[in-house]
Amino acid sequence: MSVCIKFAAPYFDTFELVFYRGLIGMAFMASLCKMQNVPLRTTIPMMHVWRSIVGVASLSAWFYAIAHLPLATAMTLNYMSSVWVALMALIATLWWRLRGSGVRPALAQNGRQAWPLGLSIMASFIGVVLMLRPTVDNSQWFAAGVGLVSGLVAALAYLQVRTLTHAGEPITRTVLFFSIATMLVGAAGMGVQGVSPWNAQAAWWLLPLGVLSSAGQMCMTRGYSHGPTLVAANLHYAGIVFGALFSVAFFDDPITWWTWAGMAVILLSGIWATWLQESPPKPSAEN
Repeated sequence: MSVCIKFAAPYFDTFELVFYRGLIGMAFMASLCKMQNVPLRTTIPMMHVWRSIVGVASLSAWFYAIAHLPLATAMTLNYMSSVWVALMALIATLWWRLRGSGVRPALAQNGRQAWPLGLSIMASFIGVVLMLRPTVDNSQWFAAGVGLVSGLVAALAYLQVRTLTHAGEPITRTVLFFSIATMLVGAAGMGVQGVSPWNAQAAWWLLPLGVLSSAGQMCMTRGYSHGPTLVAANLHYAGIVFGALFSVAFFDDPITWWTWAGMAVILLSGIWATWLQESPPKPSAEN
């Protein structure tokens, strides 16, 4: 999706890309809903409204950060979302263990795995910093704060997606409603900023942009809804690794030793997190 944005960005502004991403994604997801006989009516519309508000707010904050910060810094702050998810999960785990009884909160992890999984996410974030090496000058602290908020709000959006799926919502309908919200926000922005001259050749990049963004949303939704939360949060960082490899393949961008080191840290911590989740917990001393 990001490769498509990079090719299309010289010909379409940000709100136009958001609009077409939502429009094509909406058509794609509506087709999937029809093929899978998923009805468009939902019994929990306000949960979808909240998820859409949170998701669009995160997207808007990230775009603001991109506009006012170096790209590497904006990406690093947005990828803090996985760190926020880990922090929320660890707080839920600690609160549950301190209570000593009762139903385990949805985010609470197995006590023996929570802290190692949290450390694996922090290791991945260190890998991101090694790859991107963000910088902020004295005039950019407000934008940096907005970028930090974008990561926090993105974490809330991921958790809201998990809640929707556990409430019985099909993934296709969840992604469809978010695509509609994205389209509406993009249309509102176009109404304020205007529309760029149409470039038919560049417009071909809009089709894979919408389809791939929807496919990515479906994968993210399924990962956070059906998989281990902290493992999904850790593997989210793989996007930066793929981004670096695509940059070399399509745009001849150089990869430094810092980048290779960051990739290695991200991949190894992802393997570590998956191994921790798959390995059975050791029996306690009482057993």
